[in-house]
Amino acid sequence: MILQLGAGAPWPSDLDGALGFLMGFPPFLIYLILGTGSALENIVPLIPADTFVLLGGFLSEVGGLDAPVVFLTTWSANVVSALLVYWIGLAYGPSFFQHGWGRLLLNHQQLEHMRRFHQEWGVVAIFLARFLPGLRAMVPASAGVSRLSWWKVVPPVATASAIWYGTLVWLGSTAGSHLHEIKKWMDQANLALMVIALVVLSGAGLWWWQTRRHRHQDPT
Repeated sequence: MILQLGAGAPWPSDLDGALGFLMGFPPFLIYLILGTGSALENIVPLIPADTFVLLGGFLSEVGGLDAPVVFLTTWSANVVSALLVYWIGLAYGPSFFQHGWGRLLLNHQQLEHMRRFHQEWGVVAIFLARFLPGLRAMVPASAGVSRLSWWKVVPPVATASAIWYGTLVWLGSTAGSHLHEIKKWMDQANLALMVIALVVLSGAGLWWWQTRRHRHQDPT
């Protein structure tokens, strides 16, 4: 099966290479690749899962894929892997931060602050952070370490992922000859979201430093 991109269409080289890579496989393997990338994004944030989901939506119109299957594959894989990260944080996080390197990263007082924050703001924080590059991979783990109940974790993770991946699949499936423009817009949006994520991480780093210094200065 050969994908016709249109005469003289100015496709960027990264999209051209990604499309060529995906089109070299039968549909069921493309679904597997899309699902695997969406799952690994929660473990290796540098994986460009968004680009492949966008292209999956595009291929649902021109390459023999089915848009609802693309969405269900990527969404379910992303949610399941996020909940796996949450479970690992829940099962092993508290004990890890009680000894050795873990205790150097977060002390008991800081863990208590995290737990109180997640109990009060966890649902909202998880939902919003799932749209931010880098942070979307961190919040399930921090929710697990903070022992946030699963019924406060699953809804925001599933809803945010559905909105994000649903939007990407829809954009890809309706892109037509404007795929390169949509990809450029998506890169700009991700850059803006990255800046927001860096601001949030900077605030978290400042909190970590202040609470660490406060503990060292407290004679008790």
